[in-house]
Amino acid sequence: MTTADSHTTHDALEDPRNADIKIYVNGALKHRSEAMVSVYDSGFMLGDGMWEGMRLYDGVWAFFEEHMDRFFNSCKAVSLDVGMDADGIFDALEKTRAANGMETDVHCRLMLTRGVKVRPFQHPSLSRSGPTLVIIMEHSKPVDRLQSAGIRLATVPQVRGLPMSQDAKYNSHSKLNCVIACLQAEQAGADEALMLDPHGFVNTTNACNFFIVRRGEVWTSTGDYCMNGVTRQKVIDLCRADGIPVFERNYSLYEAYGADEAFLTGTFGAQTPVASIDGKPIGDGTRPVTTRIRDLYKADVAEYVAARR
Repeated sequence: MTTADSHTTHDALEDPRNADIKIYVNGALKHRSEAMVSVYDSGFMLGDGMWEGMRLYDGVWAFFEEHMDRFFNSCKAVSLDVGMDADGIFDALEKTRAANGMETDVHCRLMLTRGVKVRPFQHPSLSRSGPTLVIIMEHSKPVDRLQSAGIRLATVPQVRGLPMSQDAKYNSHSKLNCVIACLQAEQAGADEALMLDPHGFVNTTNACNFFIVRRGEVWTSTGDYCMNGVTRQKVIDLCRADGIPVFERNYSLYEAYGADEAFLTGTFGAQTPVASIDGKPIGDGTRPVTTRIRDLYKADVAEYVAARR
C-alpha cells in the first residue's frame, strides 16, 4: 500500500501547462486528450517496442547521440524498423518541442512500436502498416526534497533475468518485470525496489541504475543484467576523469548495507540519494561523494549544452 510520505525517483513538481501539451503520433501533433493509438497496436497488445527517455536543457537534448545509439541498437536487435534515421528523430523532437513552446526542464518519452496488427496475435509479421512513433514531452522538474530526504529501497524477490530470457539492456515496452518489483517494494513500505541479479548480487532498482560509495570508492554492478543507462555511464566516466576510484563489479547486500553513501542514476533525476535499504540507514546523511558527482554531472551537462547552442 502506498503511504503518504512515499516517493519515486520520478517525483516532479506539478505544472499546469502539462494539461494542454501536444503529443506527436506518427507525424501528427495532437492534444493529449486526443492522442491515441489503436488497440491493435503491437505496443499495446504485446509490449513490442522500444523507448528512450531524454531531457531538454536550455533548448538542447542532453547527450542525444548516446541516446540514439542505444535506441537504434535496441531496435536493430529486435528487427524493429525505425523508419527514419537519427536526424529524422531529432526533427520530430524539435517539431514537438516547438509546438509546445518548450525550452528547458522538459522530459521526453520517445516510444516506437512495431505498429498496428492485422489480427490480435503475437507473430511480428502481423504488424504490416509500419511502426508507430509517439513522443510525449512534459514540463517536468524533479522535486527538491528527494535530494535531502533520499529514496527508501527494499530488496525484492523479483530479479533481473538472464540475457537469454529478456536482456535487461533492452529499453523495451515490456516492463512487467520492473512493475512487479516496484509493487513488491511498495508493499514492503519502501519507495522503490532494489533488484538482484540471477546470482544474488546487487544489480539495479526497478527504475534506475544503482551505485554505492564505500571508503571513498564508487561501486556499481557489472552492467551484465541491467539497463546500461546513459547517466550511469556518464557517472563512471566523470569519476574516472576526476580521479574518483570507480568499479563495475559484483557485490552483495553485505557491502550495500555497509555503504557510506548510495545513489541512483537516471535521465530524469540525474543522481538521487538513497536514504535506506531494507530499513537500514545508509551513511550519516552528509553524502560528500554523491554531492561531488552531482556537481561534476551538472558541469558536464552545461558544457554539452553550451557547445550546441
